[in-house]
Amino acid sequence: MSLTRATPLAAEHQQLGASFTDFAGWTMPVRYTSDIAEHNAVRTTAGLFDLSHMGELEVVGACAARALDHSLVGTPSKIGLGRARYSMLCAEDGGVIDDLVVYRLADDHFLIVANASNTAVVRDELKQRIAGYETELRDTTDDWALIAVQGPVSAQIVAPLTYTDLTDLKYYEITETKLANSNVLLARTGYTGEDGFEIYCRPADASQIWAELLRVGTPYGLKPCGLACRDTLRLEAGMPLYGNELSRELTPFEAGLGRVVAFGKEEDFVGREALARRRDEGAQRVLVGLTSSARRSPRSGYAVLDPATGREVGTVTSGAPSPTLGHPIAMAYVEGIYQEPGTRLQVDIRGTHDDVVVVPLPFYRRQES
Repeated sequence: MSLTRATPLAAEHQQLGASFTDFAGWTMPVRYTSDIAEHNAVRTTAGLFDLSHMGELEVVGACAARALDHSLVGTPSKIGLGRARYSMLCAEDGGVIDDLVVYRLADDHFLIVANASNTAVVRDELKQRIAGYETELRDTTDDWALIAVQGPVSAQIVAPLTYTDLTDLKYYEITETKLANSNVLLARTGYTGEDGFEIYCRPADASQIWAELLRVGTPYGLKPCGLACRDTLRLEAGMPLYGNELSRELTPFEAGLGRVVAFGKEEDFVGREALARRRDEGAQRVLVGLTSSARRSPRSGYAVLDPATGREVGTVTSGAPSPTLGHPIAMAYVEGIYQEPGTRLQVDIRGTHDDVVVVPLPFYRRQES
């Protein structure tokens, strides 16, 4: 008997012939046709994703902003109304519990989106941290379905279905509106490196919204997309994945994300001392990009070697063939002396040492229109 949960769009995925995988306690579509075709659709036209497995937590109350300043490494109190910010929840020792997107829906109302695998941990940790503040935490994961449209023509697909002028909705903004005659929160965010929108809707409205997006989008080349291409898209865009590039054993500084830590804010925050030490000492390991002209791709867990000595100097965290670039790419943690772009290293791929080169992240950056 399966213990995984189905999203509100499970019937639609089955009808479209999706292949499924169990992911973080959910049964999720991994692909519909081919990983490469879905990946290329997002890069050239648009892709449609069901992200209803993500966790939604709402923090509401007079002290909500201060409570989140204390709980997270960033400064949610400085997020403008209708804006969003990327942040992290860190432990006392500075390790990353989860990376999050924080939306400010009102002065005293924040929506926090957590990774599916960490929703319960984030909820319980936040509940403890805000206990001394005049505020309330609500786990509203079951109250939301989440649909994303990502790609260069995503605005043309979404625009006919809403009265909101999308030219007024900037990157990392969110607004309450109607879409396909349903009340939604419409955000201009994503995890693919492309322009795109994330639609938070009631589960009962998800099927209609999904159908309308397909109806409008199919003439543009919109394709339903699974988790497999989402992973290669975010890898090309150099976006970290919790459990790969981020973990309890790593701080934001190893991942090159020290900028999200706001040491200057008024409210003291959990992990501050440990993070300040790591900032001052410098990270021993640094996240870098690797490219290869070989046929095989480095994969998570493979050893990175110094070609001169054969010594292990790092570990691959994510790797795959890049459909956009046409060669293998990977992210890896390496010792600091090997982080300079152009540094030549090797990856141990099942006993064979394939040559790789350190390159800046991201591997891919979309052309601004």
